[in-house]
Amino acid sequence: MKHYQILIIGGGTAGITTAAQLKRKDSSLNIGIIEPSEKHYYQPAWTLVGAGTYKFEDTARNEKDYIPKGVDWIKDKATKISGKNSTVSTEKSGNFTYEYLVVAPGLVMAPELIPGLPEAMDKGVVCSNYTNPKHTWDVLQNFKGGNAVFTQPTTPIKCGGAPQKIMYLAEEYFRKSGVREKTNVSFITPGTIIFGVPDFAKTLNKIIEERNIIFKPFLAPVKIDAEKQEIYFKYIKPDSSYEPEKGSKLGEEVTEDNLVKVHFDMLHLAPPQAAPKFIQESDISIQEGAGKGWVDVDIHSLQHQRFPNVFALGDVANLPTAKTGAAVRKQAPVVVENLLKLIKTQKVGTAAYSGYSSCPLVTGYSKMVLAEFKYDNIRDSDPLISKFVDTSKEQYSMWLLKKYGLPFMYWNLMLRGKA
Repeated sequence: MKHYQILIIGGGTAGITTAAQLKRKDSSLNIGIIEPSEKHYYQPAWTLVGAGTYKFEDTARNEKDYIPKGVDWIKDKATKISGKNSTVSTEKSGNFTYEYLVVAPGLVMAPELIPGLPEAMDKGVVCSNYTNPKHTWDVLQNFKGGNAVFTQPTTPIKCGGAPQKIMYLAEEYFRKSGVREKTNVSFITPGTIIFGVPDFAKTLNKIIEERNIIFKPFLAPVKIDAEKQEIYFKYIKPDSSYEPEKGSKLGEEVTEDNLVKVHFDMLHLAPPQAAPKFIQESDISIQEGAGKGWVDVDIHSLQHQRFPNVFALGDVANLPTAKTGAAVRKQAPVVVENLLKLIKTQKVGTAAYSGYSSCPLVTGYSKMVLAEFKYDNIRDSDPLISKFVDTSKEQYSMWLLKKYGLPFMYWNLMLRGKA
C-alpha cells in the first residue's frame, strides 16, 4: 500500500492550484494527486463557447502539463475514502494511505434528478453550457423564434450566474439574427430574486426590464417532456399558489397536479448537481440534514470538522458561498497555510477564508458586470479595480478581463501556484 505525506484527490482547479502552492512553499513535500482525466478544461469560458465567441478547443489543455514538478500523478479514479483509517481506494491502482488529505474532486452532473432530462440532455433544442457548450451554440443558430426558456435546479450548482449569463448573450444574438421580435426570452428560477447581492441585483433587474426578459422566480424544474417540448415546474413560494398572468406571453398552464407547464422552442438549463458518489458514501461527508453529501469542513479554516488531518476546498466543500474558480483562488492559500502549520506544529494555522467568490456576469457581447462577494451576500469588490471602474455596472473593460485576462491568469499564474 503506497503512502503519501499529502494526498490530493482531484486534478482540477482546486487540486492543481493547491499542489502548486504547496510545492512552491516546500519542495521537499511528498505529494500525490489522484486524477483520471487526460484533459484539463477552463470551464468559465464555456459560457462564451455557447454564444459562439470562444473556441471550445481553446478551453482544453493536457493535464500532464499542469501537474506540478515533483508531484506524483496517480492517473486513476478515487472510489472510496476512509477518514477514520486515513486511506483512499482507487479503481485500478489499489489503496493509498496518507498523513494529510486534501479533498478537491469537484462535483458531478446529476441530470437523473429531473425525470426526462437524461434522455433530452444536449439533444434537439435542449442544451446546457455545463455539459456541451458547442451544442448550445448550434441551438442558438438554429432558433427561429418562440419560447426561449432558461432555468436552473434547486441543488447547489457551480457558478450560480452561468444559467443567466447565456440568456443575456442569447437575447443579444436573437436581436442580431432577426428573431428577437418573435421570441419570448424567460428566466425561470427556483430562486427568490435575480441575484443575491443587492448592488448587482439592481443592475440585473434594470437589464431584464430594458431587454424585455420575462423573469419568473419561485419555480423549480421537476420534469421534462422533450418530445412535446414541455417543461414542468413546481411553485415553491411559501403559502401561495401560482396564478398565470393575464395575457402571459409564455402561455404557461397550471396542471391538475398543480405543476406549471411551459412550452419551449429552446431550453437551456443547468442540470442538477451533486457531490461525487464516493464522497457522499464516505465518512468525511455530512451524513444528515443541510449539506448532506458534501464535505464537512470548517467554513473559515477549511479543515475537516471531525478529521483534523483532512482539508477540502472547491465545489465539493460544504461552504455557504458560490462554487467558482475565483472562490478556489482565495481558498487554496488558506488550505496551504493551515496545512503547512499543522505539519510543522501539530496545530492548524490561523488563515481564514471569508467566503469570497466572484461571478463575472456576462450581460452581452462586450459587456460584463463583475460581481464579487463574500459570506452572507456581502459585496466584496476588489479595492484596486474599484478605484478605476464601477464593477456593479456593465463594463467593456470587464468583458476584456473575462475573455482574455482571466484565462491567461488561470493557465499561467493560478495553476502554477503564483496567483
